[in-house]
Amino acid sequence: MAEPLRGGVIGAGVFGGHHARKYAGAPGAVLSAVLDTHHPDRAAAIAVPLGGRAFYKLDEFLEAVDVVTIASPASVHAEGALAALAAGKPIYVEKPLAVSLADADKIIAEAAKRKLVIACGHQERVVFQAMGLFDIPEQPLRLESVRHGMPSERSLDVSVVLDLMIHDLDLALSLSAAQPMAVEGAGKVDFSGGWDRARAEVSFDDGFTALFDSSRMELARKRTMKLVYPSGEVEIDFVTRAFRNTTGYPLNPDYADTPAVKDTLATSVEGFLAAVRGQAPRPIVTAEEAARALDLALAVEQALEDAR
Repeated sequence: MAEPLRGGVIGAGVFGGHHARKYAGAPGAVLSAVLDTHHPDRAAAIAVPLGGRAFYKLDEFLEAVDVVTIASPASVHAEGALAALAAGKPIYVEKPLAVSLADADKIIAEAAKRKLVIACGHQERVVFQAMGLFDIPEQPLRLESVRHGMPSERSLDVSVVLDLMIHDLDLALSLSAAQPMAVEGAGKVDFSGGWDRARAEVSFDDGFTALFDSSRMELARKRTMKLVYPSGEVEIDFVTRAFRNTTGYPLNPDYADTPAVKDTLATSVEGFLAAVRGQAPRPIVTAEEAARALDLALAVEQALEDAR
């Protein structure tokens, strides 16, 4: 029997806690360590009940793990990712992969040089896979997404584009083989001091258009998507997990009850671990795919600035 992979998590916030629990429950893995250089008490509160140890020094943490999840604030994802890769550790990076394309390129180059796996946490891909959307043999003509959340103290180091909209940008890119050509947008700066509301329309080189509406200033969560195909439409409510399909192509009506969708984070983490072990050819979302979503997100941010 192979020794279990020792999982380590950088970041002891809410997402860090979620990732630590997934390592603790994943087959063939254990939660070994949680690092938080500013809040070692929080790291201990997460790690110790799960059988792991808390660290506040990066070098000591890296010696105690085989694989690393980066669940720190997005603005420092690249710092932790590059340090872990330099130490020879495969990494799972919460979205976004980085906050600049230059840093994303550095992460990808470092992993390629060392032949290390990188996964990124765009977990909505798990839902689309379980529904069967990736099996529709048509390219979409139009996509309309709404992703609204309530005010939170989390993720305020980045805009709503890198916080929420990037999920739907990634889904649009995963559904269509077309290339983005033009971006128009408008947004509102609110309580965070950055973009807290944003709308963008992206035109692709095959005529596909995608409309994105994201906000983290609403009274209730709303997460919907409408996909228009030549043969019909698919409308999805991500909150209720219901959908309507008029395309004629079969989608799984019970997708919400599949183990993969019941715990998309566990599915994503276990996919990463399978890729690390060589049991899967790739993680669910690769670094290159995450960088493509980041590229489009940054183009949206630029469009917001241009429309001020």
